[in-house]
Amino acid sequence: MRFAVDVPNFGDFADPRVVAELARRAEAAGWDGLFVWDHVTHRKELRRKIADPWVLLTAAALATERIRLGTMITPVARRRVSKLAREVTTIDRLTGGRMILGVGLGAPVEDEFGTFGETTDLKEIAACLDEGLEALNLLWSGEPVRYRGAHVVIDDVTFLPTPVQRPRVPIWAGGYWPVKAPMRRAARWDGAAPIMRSGAEGLPPQPDAATVAEISAFLRDCRAEAGLDTEPFDLLMCAMSPANRGAAANLAGSLAQVGATWWAECKWDDLESADPMFRRVDQGPPRP
Repeated sequence: MRFAVDVPNFGDFADPRVVAELARRAEAAGWDGLFVWDHVTHRKELRRKIADPWVLLTAAALATERIRLGTMITPVARRRVSKLAREVTTIDRLTGGRMILGVGLGAPVEDEFGTFGETTDLKEIAACLDEGLEALNLLWSGEPVRYRGAHVVIDDVTFLPTPVQRPRVPIWAGGYWPVKAPMRRAARWDGAAPIMRSGAEGLPPQPDAATVAEISAFLRDCRAEAGLDTEPFDLLMCAMSPANRGAAANLAGSLAQVGATWWAECKWDDLESADPMFRRVDQGPPRP
């Protein structure tokens, strides 16, 4: 199992210098990745300070040499695919092939889409996401591309240079479990990032081995149906380490045994403050 740090692009983390320092310290402490969220408003009534995730990732890239970097997740439907393809390629080349693109529908839909006059119809957003992923995959090939969908059109264009990673930058799709459609989408690409629905206290529950085993089995079946079961595939689970180091290592080990390949550390109880995450990162990942 590999271990990443997962932070919002708002609050203290809206400062690229803070994210760069967090990435540097994460690499020094033995973590394997850093992911940032991709919001333009989040919950707009909170009036949070929000930064562009690509600028944050660029700052992190320049401060590190080893760890993987990526968004978790980018709502492809509210992006111009041509610009997204260029941004991801540029960071992949800047990092020597360390970029991961996490994708999904995006939330909250009314705030992130409706605020700017864009559709809030989830079926339409999902269709746009799927077309966008197909278009990204084609553009990253470096070959001439013609594509015509209901939402995305590409008319005879060749995007160069290509990403370092071949055949593409890994695409991990996220979504709420136990909703099946997002995981079916994930199974067609390179990884899955399921999210547990929040409990009574408003915080996502800690992933447990039984749930992860269920998710892993579902993904495995989907991959087999698509003839992709022999190809590499990642399963990332977001978690907040138990305070006890032994308990944290045991939890990570139990998730790895049933199919999880990445642990994404997120401080769900304090999304805006950097200090708690710095302290957690300096302790190192909860390796079994």
